[in-house]
Amino acid sequence: MKTSSLRRHFLTLAGLLALGASIYASAADAYPSKPVKILVGYSAGGAVDAIARSVGQRMATILGQPVVVENKPGAGTNIAIKSLTTSAPDGYTLLLAANALAVNPSMYHPAPYDLDRDFTPVSMVGRVPVVFAVREGSPIKTLPEFVAAARARPGGVTVATPGNGATPHLAMELFQHTAGLKLSHVPYKGGAQAITDVLGGHVDVVAVNALEVLPLVKGGKLKVLAVMSTERSAVLPGVPTVAESGYPGFEASVWYGFVAPAGLPAPVLAKLHEAVQKALESKEVRDQLAAAGGVPLPGPTSQFEKLLKSDAARYGQLIREANIKPD
Repeated sequence: MKTSSLRRHFLTLAGLLALGASIYASAADAYPSKPVKILVGYSAGGAVDAIARSVGQRMATILGQPVVVENKPGAGTNIAIKSLTTSAPDGYTLLLAANALAVNPSMYHPAPYDLDRDFTPVSMVGRVPVVFAVREGSPIKTLPEFVAAARARPGGVTVATPGNGATPHLAMELFQHTAGLKLSHVPYKGGAQAITDVLGGHVDVVAVNALEVLPLVKGGKLKVLAVMSTERSAVLPGVPTVAESGYPGFEASVWYGFVAPAGLPAPVLAKLHEAVQKALESKEVRDQLAAAGGVPLPGPTSQFEKLLKSDAARYGQLIREANIKPD
């Protein structure tokens, strides 16, 4: 190719790239020009739904467009996740995800999606600790007593959870492995029934997220043995963490974060991330998280990406070793 022709070729290519960048920037500048939808893989009225609506309301004010929440419960949140991955990567469809997003590729066979390929992480939102709790009249009063009872009767201490593969179940399995115990898992279809049977004395201990036990703890019907977050919970300040009870570094919490479909343009991602960060500064959102027993987790997108990878690795290994199957 002659020098003049080569020069014209590069000038044309540069022009096309500049035009593409201009169109790209214009599209980002126009975002958002219509309502934004937040998908939730759980029923209306639950903790994830309440947090999605609280954060979404603040984001609507920040973005200048309505933000609507659409509940798509079922299949371990895979229905909502499928709806997200088949949506356009334009910033108008988000998912408020929880731990199941990182867990499901190891839990279901074949894997319903690829965590690295199918999503654009946007921002962390918050974290709620998983807790161990017993009925008020239980002979087990502390986490060391729970451990002692389990060691005295291998397989004889029963632990109720909201179901196979739920975060509290995985937290229980993780603690069992860490403490070198053999516990008997009793899965239920949700936390409410698990708690009812612990209250009735049919099961020894329940592992659930903090939100589900708070009213009963305040009413004197349940006693929390330990919280599984790295720090004590503001709503349960007198309850020690598992880590400070003899298991340094132990952590198992329910987290929430926003993801979008793969291929989300960087300028749109930046706008969404900024909107979430500003929403997390509001008193209304912080109060909603506190009511759920949790704390906000502002931070860069890279922090969320790191969490997704680390949880996928550690829970994936746990699922394989313990041969955990979905309900």
